[in-house]
Amino acid sequence: MNGRFIVEWGDLRIFLAIARVGTLGAAARSLGLSQPTMGRRLRALETAVGHTLFQRTGDGFVLTDEGSAVLSHAERIEEEVLAVQRQLAGHDRHLGGALRVASSDWFGIHVLTPVFAEFARTQPHVVIELLTDSRLYSLPRREADLAFRITPFREPEVISRRLMHVEYGVYLKSGIRSPRAGDGAGTRLITMDTAFGGAPDALWLQRILPNADVVSRSNNRDVQARMCGQGAGVAVLPRPLGDSIAGVKRIDLGEQPPGRNTYVGYHRDLKRLARLRALLDLVIERLAN
Repeated sequence: MNGRFIVEWGDLRIFLAIARVGTLGAAARSLGLSQPTMGRRLRALETAVGHTLFQRTGDGFVLTDEGSAVLSHAERIEEEVLAVQRQLAGHDRHLGGALRVASSDWFGIHVLTPVFAEFARTQPHVVIELLTDSRLYSLPRREADLAFRITPFREPEVISRRLMHVEYGVYLKSGIRSPRAGDGAGTRLITMDTAFGGAPDALWLQRILPNADVVSRSNNRDVQARMCGQGAGVAVLPRPLGDSIAGVKRIDLGEQPPGRNTYVGYHRDLKRLARLRALLDLVIERLAN
Protein backbone atom coordinates (compact mmCIF):
# COMPACT_ATOMS: atom_id res chain seq x y z
CA MET A 1 0.00 0.00 0.00
CA ASN A 2 1.07 3.62 -0.39
CA GLY A 3 2.95 5.18 2.50
CA ARG A 4 0.26 7.83 3.07
CA PHE A 5 -3.36 7.62 2.02
CA ILE A 6 -6.80 8.55 3.26
CA VAL A 7 -9.60 6.00 3.15
CA GLU A 8 -13.19 6.98 3.84
CA TRP A 9 -15.54 4.63 5.67
CA GLY A 10 -18.11 5.06 2.89
CA ASP A 11 -15.63 3.64 0.36
CA LEU A 12 -14.81 0.72 2.63
CA ARG A 13 -18.53 0.04 3.03
CA ILE A 14 -18.84 -0.16 -0.76
CA PHE A 15 -15.80 -2.43 -0.91
CA LEU A 16 -17.37 -4.77 1.67
CA ALA A 17 -20.67 -4.92 -0.20
CA ILE A 18 -18.95 -5.89 -3.46
CA ALA A 19 -16.76 -8.47 -1.70
CA ARG A 20 -19.81 -10.12 -0.13
CA VAL A 21 -22.10 -10.36 -3.15
CA GLY A 22 -19.56 -10.50 -5.97
CA THR A 23 -21.23 -8.16 -8.47
CA LEU A 24 -21.44 -4.41 -8.80
CA GLY A 25 -25.17 -4.45 -9.52
CA ALA A 26 -26.15 -6.53 -6.50
CA ALA A 27 -23.86 -4.48 -4.23
CA ALA A 28 -25.40 -1.26 -5.55
CA ARG A 29 -28.92 -2.52 -4.83
CA SER A 30 -27.95 -3.57 -1.30
CA LEU A 31 -26.71 -0.05 -0.51
CA GLY A 32 -29.29 1.87 -2.52
CA LEU A 33 -26.65 3.42 -4.78
CA SER A 34 -26.18 3.50 -8.55
CA GLN A 35 -23.67 1.27 -10.31
CA PRO A 36 -21.70 4.26 -11.70
CA THR A 37 -21.39 5.66 -8.19
CA MET A 38 -20.24 2.28 -6.85
CA GLY A 39 -17.69 1.90 -9.64
CA ARG A 40 -16.35 5.42 -9.13
CA ARG A 41 -15.98 4.99 -5.38
CA LEU A 42 -14.27 1.63 -5.81
CA ARG A 43 -11.76 3.12 -8.23
CA ALA A 44 -11.12 5.92 -5.73
CA LEU A 45 -10.42 3.37 -3.00
CA GLU A 46 -8.07 1.38 -5.23
CA THR A 47 -6.24 4.59 -6.10
CA ALA A 48 -5.96 5.51 -2.42
CA VAL A 49 -4.46 2.17 -1.37
CA GLY A 50 -2.37 1.85 -4.54
CA HIS A 51 -3.58 -1.65 -5.46
CA THR A 52 -6.24 -3.38 -7.53
CA LEU A 53 -8.59 -4.96 -5.00
CA PHE A 54 -10.76 -7.04 -7.36
CA GLN A 55 -10.28 -9.04 -10.52
CA ARG A 56 -13.08 -8.20 -12.95
CA THR A 57 -14.28 -11.49 -14.47
CA GLY A 58 -17.23 -12.59 -16.54
CA ASP A 59 -18.80 -14.04 -13.39
CA GLY A 60 -18.29 -10.96 -11.24
CA PHE A 61 -15.71 -9.45 -8.93
CA VAL A 62 -13.11 -11.71 -7.28
CA LEU A 63 -10.82 -10.46 -4.52
CA THR A 64 -7.13 -10.17 -5.35
CA ASP A 65 -4.55 -11.03 -2.69
CA GLU A 66 -4.38 -7.34 -1.83
CA GLY A 67 -8.16 -7.20 -1.66
CA SER A 68 -8.21 -10.15 0.75
CA ALA A 69 -5.73 -8.31 2.96
CA VAL A 70 -7.91 -5.18 2.96
CA LEU A 71 -11.04 -7.24 3.67
CA SER A 72 -10.04 -8.37 7.15
CA HIS A 73 -9.17 -4.80 8.16
CA ALA A 74 -12.35 -3.40 6.62
CA GLU A 75 -14.49 -5.87 8.56
CA ARG A 76 -12.85 -4.89 11.83
CA ILE A 77 -13.48 -1.21 11.01
CA GLU A 78 -17.09 -2.09 10.21
CA GLU A 79 -17.44 -3.83 13.57
CA GLU A 80 -16.15 -0.74 15.36
CA VAL A 81 -18.44 1.60 13.41
CA LEU A 82 -21.44 -0.61 14.19
CA ALA A 83 -20.43 -0.74 17.86
CA VAL A 84 -20.39 3.07 18.01
CA GLN A 85 -23.78 3.22 16.30
CA ARG A 86 -25.24 0.66 18.69
CA GLN A 87 -23.91 2.45 21.74
CA LEU A 88 -25.24 5.82 20.62
CA ALA A 89 -28.61 4.24 19.85
CA GLY A 90 -28.75 2.50 23.22
CA HIS A 91 -28.71 -1.01 21.69
CA ASP A 92 -25.18 -2.11 22.51
CA ARG A 93 -26.17 -5.71 23.10
CA HIS A 94 -27.12 -6.16 19.43
CA LEU A 95 -24.58 -7.17 16.81
CA GLY A 96 -24.74 -6.32 13.13
CA GLY A 97 -23.19 -7.15 9.78
CA ALA A 98 -22.99 -10.22 7.58
CA LEU A 99 -21.49 -13.70 7.87
CA ARG A 100 -20.96 -16.09 4.98
CA VAL A 101 -21.11 -19.73 6.09
CA ALA A 102 -20.28 -22.79 3.97
CA SER A 103 -21.35 -26.38 4.59
CA SER A 104 -22.63 -29.48 2.82
CA ASP A 105 -26.24 -29.48 1.70
CA TRP A 106 -27.80 -31.81 4.27
CA PHE A 107 -25.75 -30.45 7.18
CA GLY A 108 -26.75 -26.89 6.42
CA ILE A 109 -30.43 -27.74 6.07
CA HIS A 110 -30.94 -30.23 8.89
CA VAL A 111 -28.26 -29.34 11.47
CA LEU A 112 -27.26 -25.69 11.07
CA THR A 113 -30.57 -24.09 10.08
CA PRO A 114 -32.26 -24.61 13.50
CA VAL A 115 -29.23 -23.07 15.23
CA PHE A 116 -29.15 -20.16 12.80
CA ALA A 117 -32.86 -19.55 13.35
CA GLU A 118 -32.24 -19.35 17.10
CA PHE A 119 -29.34 -16.95 16.50
CA ALA A 120 -31.52 -14.76 14.27
CA ARG A 121 -34.06 -14.36 17.06
CA THR A 122 -31.43 -12.90 19.39
CA GLN A 123 -29.28 -11.11 16.80
CA PRO A 124 -31.69 -9.92 14.09
CA HIS A 125 -29.17 -7.47 12.62
CA VAL A 126 -26.64 -10.17 11.66
CA VAL A 127 -27.31 -11.56 8.18
CA ILE A 128 -26.15 -15.16 7.71
CA GLU A 129 -25.57 -16.22 4.12
CA LEU A 130 -25.53 -20.03 4.04
CA LEU A 131 -23.79 -21.66 1.05
CA THR A 132 -24.64 -25.37 0.69
CA ASP A 133 -22.92 -27.40 -1.98
CA SER A 134 -20.08 -29.88 -2.41
CA ARG A 135 -17.48 -27.21 -3.21
CA LEU A 136 -14.83 -26.51 -0.57
CA TYR A 137 -14.94 -22.75 -0.13
CA SER A 138 -11.54 -21.23 0.66
CA LEU A 139 -11.21 -19.55 4.03
CA PRO A 140 -7.76 -18.08 3.24
CA ARG A 141 -9.26 -16.42 0.12
CA ARG A 142 -12.22 -15.30 2.25
CA GLU A 143 -14.79 -17.07 0.07
CA ALA A 144 -16.49 -17.85 3.39
CA ASP A 145 -16.15 -16.59 6.96
CA LEU A 146 -17.04 -19.86 8.65
CA ALA A 147 -16.95 -23.36 7.16
CA PHE A 148 -18.08 -26.83 8.23
CA ARG A 149 -16.34 -29.86 6.69
CA ILE A 150 -16.02 -33.61 7.19
CA THR A 151 -12.24 -33.41 6.79
CA PRO A 152 -9.82 -31.47 9.03
CA PHE A 153 -8.64 -28.06 7.89
CA ARG A 154 -4.99 -28.03 6.78
CA GLU A 155 -4.51 -24.34 5.98
CA PRO A 156 -2.14 -22.64 8.46
CA GLU A 157 -4.26 -19.45 8.44
CA VAL A 158 -7.35 -21.32 9.67
CA ILE A 159 -8.39 -21.82 13.29
CA SER A 160 -10.42 -25.02 13.55
CA ARG A 161 -11.75 -27.66 15.88
CA ARG A 162 -13.65 -30.92 15.76
CA LEU A 163 -17.28 -30.01 16.32
CA MET A 164 -19.22 -33.27 16.41
CA HIS A 165 -19.39 -36.90 15.37
CA VAL A 166 -22.32 -37.76 13.11
CA GLU A 167 -23.67 -41.30 13.15
CA TYR A 168 -25.02 -42.83 9.93
CA GLY A 169 -27.79 -45.38 9.47
CA VAL A 170 -29.29 -47.60 6.78
CA TYR A 171 -32.79 -46.61 5.69
CA LEU A 172 -35.61 -48.18 3.72
CA LYS A 173 -39.20 -47.18 3.05
CA SER A 174 -41.57 -48.57 5.67
CA GLY A 175 -43.44 -51.68 4.52
CA ILE A 176 -40.63 -52.98 2.29
CA ARG A 177 -38.84 -56.14 3.44
CA SER A 178 -35.32 -55.51 4.66
CA PRO A 179 -32.43 -57.12 2.75
CA ARG A 180 -30.00 -59.50 4.44
CA ALA A 181 -26.32 -58.64 4.76
CA GLY A 182 -23.75 -60.73 2.91
CA ASP A 183 -25.50 -60.88 -0.44
CA GLY A 184 -27.90 -58.15 -1.41
CA ALA A 185 -29.09 -59.85 -4.61
CA GLY A 186 -32.33 -58.23 -5.70
CA THR A 187 -31.79 -55.21 -3.42
CA ARG A 188 -31.83 -51.74 -4.95
CA LEU A 189 -29.32 -49.21 -3.70
CA ILE A 190 -29.34 -45.41 -3.54
CA THR A 191 -25.79 -44.18 -3.11
CA MET A 192 -23.23 -41.45 -3.80
CA ASP A 193 -22.32 -40.44 -7.33
CA THR A 194 -19.09 -41.75 -8.84
CA ALA A 195 -17.10 -38.64 -7.83
CA PHE A 196 -17.80 -39.52 -4.19
CA GLY A 197 -17.70 -43.29 -4.62
CA GLY A 198 -14.80 -43.49 -2.18
CA ALA A 199 -16.86 -42.08 0.69
CA PRO A 200 -16.73 -44.44 3.71
CA ASP A 201 -20.48 -45.07 3.73
CA ALA A 202 -20.55 -45.83 -0.02
CA LEU A 203 -17.68 -48.33 0.31
CA TRP A 204 -19.33 -49.88 3.36
CA LEU A 205 -22.60 -50.35 1.49
CA GLN A 206 -20.79 -52.08 -1.39
CA ARG A 207 -19.13 -54.47 1.07
CA ILE A 208 -22.30 -55.28 3.01
CA LEU A 209 -24.50 -55.73 -0.09
CA PRO A 210 -22.03 -56.68 -2.85
CA ASN A 211 -24.62 -58.07 -5.28
CA ALA A 212 -27.18 -55.30 -4.94
CA ASP A 213 -28.16 -53.16 -7.92
CA VAL A 214 -27.49 -49.42 -7.86
CA VAL A 215 -30.62 -47.62 -9.05
CA SER A 216 -29.73 -44.04 -8.14
CA ARG A 217 -26.60 -41.95 -7.55
CA SER A 218 -26.39 -38.40 -6.26
CA ASN A 219 -23.96 -36.14 -4.42
CA ASN A 220 -26.95 -34.59 -2.63
CA ARG A 221 -28.02 -36.34 0.57
CA ASP A 222 -31.50 -34.83 0.49
CA VAL A 223 -32.01 -36.32 -2.98
CA GLN A 224 -30.96 -39.71 -1.64
CA ALA A 225 -33.33 -39.36 1.31
CA ARG A 226 -36.22 -38.36 -0.93
CA MET A 227 -35.57 -41.33 -3.26
CA CYS A 228 -35.49 -43.64 -0.25
CA GLY A 229 -38.74 -42.18 1.07
CA GLN A 230 -40.36 -42.83 -2.31
CA GLY A 231 -39.42 -46.51 -2.09
CA ALA A 232 -36.65 -46.50 -4.69
CA GLY A 233 -34.26 -48.50 -2.53
CA VAL A 234 -31.89 -48.69 0.41
CA ALA A 235 -29.82 -45.62 1.37
CA VAL A 236 -27.13 -44.89 3.94
CA LEU A 237 -27.85 -41.45 5.41
CA PRO A 238 -26.61 -39.27 8.25
CA ARG A 239 -28.97 -39.93 11.14
CA PRO A 240 -29.94 -36.27 11.67
CA LEU A 241 -31.31 -36.44 8.13
CA GLY A 242 -32.57 -40.03 7.94
CA ASP A 243 -34.37 -39.98 11.29
CA SER A 244 -36.31 -36.88 10.18
CA ILE A 245 -37.77 -38.46 7.03
CA ALA A 246 -41.37 -39.60 7.46
CA GLY A 247 -42.30 -43.02 6.11
CA VAL A 248 -38.84 -44.62 6.30
CA LYS A 249 -37.34 -47.03 8.80
CA ARG A 250 -33.79 -47.58 9.98
CA ILE A 251 -32.75 -51.18 9.39
CA ASP A 252 -30.03 -53.44 10.82
CA LEU A 253 -27.60 -55.11 8.40
CA GLY A 254 -25.47 -56.67 11.11
CA GLU A 255 -23.12 -53.75 11.69
CA GLN A 256 -23.39 -50.01 11.76
CA PRO A 257 -22.16 -47.92 8.82
CA PRO A 258 -19.18 -45.70 9.58
CA GLY A 259 -19.93 -42.25 10.96
CA ARG A 260 -18.11 -39.03 10.12
CA ASN A 261 -16.58 -36.23 12.13
CA THR A 262 -17.50 -32.63 11.33
CA TYR A 263 -14.99 -29.81 11.77
CA VAL A 264 -15.58 -26.06 11.91
CA GLY A 265 -13.01 -23.47 10.86
CA TYR A 266 -12.54 -19.75 10.32
CA HIS A 267 -9.69 -17.45 9.27
CA ARG A 268 -7.46 -16.38 12.15
CA ASP A 269 -7.97 -12.71 11.22
CA LEU A 270 -11.61 -13.07 12.29
CA LYS A 271 -11.02 -14.41 15.79
CA ARG A 272 -12.01 -11.06 17.31
CA LEU A 273 -15.01 -10.46 15.05
CA ALA A 274 -17.84 -10.22 17.59
CA ARG A 275 -20.65 -11.53 15.40
CA LEU A 276 -18.61 -14.56 14.32
CA ARG A 277 -17.67 -15.36 17.91
CA ALA A 278 -21.30 -15.07 19.00
CA LEU A 279 -22.49 -17.43 16.26
CA LEU A 280 -19.68 -19.90 16.83
CA ASP A 281 -20.33 -19.96 20.58
CA LEU A 282 -23.97 -20.85 19.97
CA VAL A 283 -23.08 -23.53 17.39
CA ILE A 284 -20.63 -25.13 19.81
CA GLU A 285 -23.13 -24.94 22.68
CA ARG A 286 -25.88 -26.63 20.64
CA LEU A 287 -23.92 -29.14 18.56
CA ALA A 288 -20.52 -30.03 20.03
CA ASN A 289 -20.15 -33.56 21.33
